[in-house]
Amino acid sequence: MVDRPDAGAPVRDDRDDGAPPRPPAEPRPPSMADVAARAGVSHQTVSRVVNAHPSVLPGTRERVLAAIDALGYRRNSAARALVTRRSGVLGAITVGGTDYGPTSTLLELEDAARAAGYVVTVATLRRGDEASIGHALDRLLDVGVEAVVVVAPTVGVAAVLEHVRASVPVLLVSSWVAGLQGGPRPVGVHAVAVGQQEGARLATEHLLAAGHREVVHLAGPQDWFDAQDRVAGWREACAVAGVRTRAPITSGWDAADGYAAGRRLLDEGVPSAVFAANDQLALGLLRALAEAGVRVPEDVAVVGFDDEPGAAFYSPPLTTVRQDFAALGRAALETLTAALAGGDPADVVLTPQLVVRASSHRPS
Repeated sequence: MVDRPDAGAPVRDDRDDGAPPRPPAEPRPPSMADVAARAGVSHQTVSRVVNAHPSVLPGTRERVLAAIDALGYRRNSAARALVTRRSGVLGAITVGGTDYGPTSTLLELEDAARAAGYVVTVATLRRGDEASIGHALDRLLDVGVEAVVVVAPTVGVAAVLEHVRASVPVLLVSSWVAGLQGGPRPVGVHAVAVGQQEGARLATEHLLAAGHREVVHLAGPQDWFDAQDRVAGWREACAVAGVRTRAPITSGWDAADGYAAGRRLLDEGVPSAVFAANDQLALGLLRALAEAGVRVPEDVAVVGFDDEPGAAFYSPPLTTVRQDFAALGRAALETLTAALAGGDPADVVLTPQLVVRASSHRPS
């Protein structure tokens, strides 16, 4: 006899209830436990390898890394942040444009951060007003960044930061360093920079040492700290040498601005030496002089600033001031690391280097 359900009890057949078949379950991502099982080690050992702890034997580390690679394991950074209270993420804020200096600074910062195990989240703003910077800072803090780097080349950006308060260390990559040292420092703000004034002195002294008795300066926009410092360095070098200066020709940073300044010099009288506040200004100047048949360096010696990648291939190759952006990125990360460890690191000012090429010479 076969048992049957009671006559009054409903019989349910899931295969025949009209519902669509359930889709197969999605495979779960591999976990740390899966890695441990495959490598034949403990969960703690895998954690030590993932976090680059030194107390793991080389053979064990290789076995765990092979298991990670075979399984395609990826660390859950959000879960790690909850446990360690460290996200491994740095924030960076910069204000629009593709100028060589700020762009190079960001690239080198990202390289240095990546080598140290950090990820950089970048907020690029069109405007440097207080509302824009404050909003960007809030967004970065919302995603749990451990610190914020602000590439702050302009007066407006730096001034805003005096009124912005953050719960994490803030690092300025800016020649506002001198301002920070000379006045009250915003709480939790640190700074690194290349010595812009020193670089301008080097460029001007090079031209003066060659025997030029006048060095005209093509200056960048004066709401940039870098441009202000380069004017100051040029003035200082001329003053020390007892050389009188005419007012600098102030413009933007582009080659078109340098070209316009060159046309102005051709109308007003071409000096024997020109120090341009960046290489793009020098490039435009060279074009204007060449069109007028003025020879460089025979008639006019020209020096730029930045040593951008193409400077050695200008016609003629450009004497310029090199900024070590790789060292700047490393200094920025080292300063942040010290601040995150609870220290109060001093401001860092790196020394620029004069690179002499054919565009400057000693007149006969």
